[in-house]
Amino acid sequence: MKQTTNSIVMIRPAAFRMNEQTAVNNYYQKVLDGLLPSTVNAKAQQEFDAFVEKLREVGVDVTVIEDTLETDTPDSVFPNNWVSFHENGDVALYPMFAENRRQERREDILDTLEEKGFEITNIMDYTSAEEDGIFLEGTGSLLLDRANGKAYCALSPRADEELFIEFCEDFDYAPVIFEAFQTVEGERKLIYHTNVMMCLGETFAVICADCIDDKKERKMVLDNLKADNKEIILITEAQVNNFAGNMLELRGSNDKRYIVMSASAHQSLTPKQIAQLENHAEILSSSLDTIEACGGGSARCMMAEVFLPKN
Repeated sequence: MKQTTNSIVMIRPAAFRMNEQTAVNNYYQKVLDGLLPSTVNAKAQQEFDAFVEKLREVGVDVTVIEDTLETDTPDSVFPNNWVSFHENGDVALYPMFAENRRQERREDILDTLEEKGFEITNIMDYTSAEEDGIFLEGTGSLLLDRANGKAYCALSPRADEELFIEFCEDFDYAPVIFEAFQTVEGERKLIYHTNVMMCLGETFAVICADCIDDKKERKMVLDNLKADNKEIILITEAQVNNFAGNMLELRGSNDKRYIVMSASAHQSLTPKQIAQLENHAEILSSSLDTIEACGGGSARCMMAEVFLPKN
């Protein structure tokens, strides 16, 4: 199984704004005072377009889908939370915490991929869990080490343990389960998505071990990464707040590997951390300030990796 892909899906926002339904447990979101909604959306579109251009310049195959104004989907720019695409032709659809995010799931996106020659053989639909108030938000909640058959999940209101284990059984992953916290106004609160504090590359892992308060859990997670010979690059909580955990390794032209992140993530890294990362792949960063502030997500969340077979 490959850990990295050359193909991704990205959704160009149509009515991007701070989603009041997700802000209840995504503490990274901020209100940008004094900006009209149309201005916020225009800025988000500019950041999105520049980001896509940078990815395409290095040879990443980006399928861009335009969001629709028919639905109220302020977070549509983060498709990795509702869908994942797998090497065996499976597509997984996930239950979403925020009601308005459930409208992001669109069958026509799957049709577009099939038109591009990708093969979809089976759809694993977990979305009925929403009726029971149970959620698992895609590769935001679960980090897949595809090559080593492990899935990492920081439990939260958006990542249910039983459903995560069910996913692991269906897709043949060994579950690695823990809790990750951040300090919010002096209190330790659960981090809403695993991919904010951790990133898995082919030969490295970026992780904020300080977010895992339970020492046994912290050791267990780090031991799993070490067992798979990944170089562990530790980041701080302050760097997590700049989305330094929200990276993704992709392949460009000639199979060259890139570690993709936002400009704020890149700027928050120390020279030593940058050198460690550059031992594995070239860094590609792009400014996503508006998307990060209003959306509370960053580069990784904007890219749904496509591992589907091609005919």
